[in-house]
Amino acid sequence: MSVNHAIGKRWQRTTVVGLVSLVMLSVVGGCASDAPKGPPPPTADQVRGHADRAFEKLKQEEQERAAQPPVLR
Repeated sequence: MSVNHAIGKRWQRTTVVGLVSLVMLSVVGGCASDAPKGPPPPTADQVRGHADRAFEKLKQEEQERAAQPPVLR
């Protein structure tokens, strides 16, 4: 019985050391990798284009609202 017990303990110790080593290597590897980069900031032309479209849409909505008769309550 004592031989089987010693073999079992050695197997358990080897398994635990292997798992701990795997976790440590995963943590070190994960921290060493580069962080993902976000999208580049928009250019001035892109910002201007978006602002122009939004302003045109607001002007169009204002014209449509002015053309409708007032609602009586």
